Amino acid sequence: MSKKSTKNAKGGGTIRKRSDGRWEGRYSIGFDPKTGKQIQKSVYGATQKEVRQKLSVITTQIDDGSYVEPCKMKLNEWFNIWLEDYLNGVKDSTAYLYQRRIDLYLRPALGATRLDQLDSHTIQHLYNSLGKEQNGRKKLSAKTIKNVHGILHEALKQAVLLGYIRHNPTEACVLPRAIKKEIHPLSDEQTSHFLAAIQNSQYRLLFMVYLFTGMRECELLGLMRNCVDFAKGTVLINKQLNKSQRKGGTYQFTPPKNGKSRTLTPAPFVMNLLKEQKHVQERQKQAAGPAWYESGLVFTTELGRYVSYRAVYDSFKRIVNQIGLPDARIHDLRHTYAVNSIRAGDDIKTVQENLGHATAAFTLDFYGHYTDDMRQASSNRMEVFISNVLKL
Repeated sequence: MSKKSTKNAKGGGTIRKRSDGRWEGRYSIGFDPKTGKQIQKSVYGATQKEVRQKLSVITTQIDDGSYVEPCKMKLNEWFNIWLEDYLNGVKDSTAYLYQRRIDLYLRPALGATRLDQLDSHTIQHLYNSLGKEQNGRKKLSAKTIKNVHGILHEALKQAVLLGYIRHNPTEACVLPRAIKKEIHPLSDEQTSHFLAAIQNSQYRLLFMVYLFTGMRECELLGLMRNCVDFAKGTVLINKQLNKSQRKGGTYQFTPPKNGKSRTLTPAPFVMNLLKEQKHVQERQKQAAGPAWYESGLVFTTELGRYVSYRAVYDSFKRIVNQIGLPDARIHDLRHTYAVNSIRAGDDIKTVQENLGHATAAFTLDFYGHYTDDMRQASSNRMEVFISNVLKL
């Protein structure tokens, strides 16, 4: 078959029909500084029109300086580079979760695809499939799919910044709507039962400080004695104790969530609990003798070492099962504190700062329905007041 060649309509390249029946458009991206020869690239298509359209887009990009040479790197290769070199400052546990989700959900479906050939529809199809039960695999929640999207979005965002791709195809994807989980703070009656049930628990003081400060469990287990100021009545939250999720992972101190320290001014009752814990620890240290390990932590084992999450969890579950609350989670103690703070009249900004949330808007969104209930109760009280006044 004869080769048919024609000038591109805008003069930015040439188009020819190949012997295999496909059409090829050639364009120049400049000159090789060593040889002085033009550097030519090609685009292909089934029809002359298709190639002309591709060529027109490319030559326009070359003219306005936005052209990015196609990247032949596959997504799997880029994930390896991104995980290794571009997660500086990310906590080890977070980096591990990124890697796990990439290995479980992104590599199998998209890993063999070239970066420059990734498109929004292919990614959207993956997100949609993750939300369905397939081949015995359970569907993922909307929140998990959003997390997977967030990882891919960040990885491709860096690829854009490095010039490997022109735009981020995840930008056009539509994510499933996450259904906010209901929180289940303990009622006043349940709280009373819980407090009675923990009286003989080795973690009684820990549970009570948790319930009356709303500290995160990792913050409570990582609380240092030098962060408790009895003279000022304050507690500084500047670190947390986390266990790496990697196999054989160890416990380590990390900065607080959101990377911000905060200072609490707990109720005097709570400061007395912390004083009691100090005395308990002094007795444990004396009993342990040379076996005592000086960790500096407020809550420790009888030998001064950190308390494991598992030990606290098992103790909590035994207690809530005893009082008929098998579905209660230890994090519900934090929710209970937050709701009771709002009920007590604390403004949202104060509650936000005490809880260590990034913004007051997040706190309001999370606990907003409780403030709505209180507004309604306030309205009802005012209605009674007005009614009584009008009768005078």
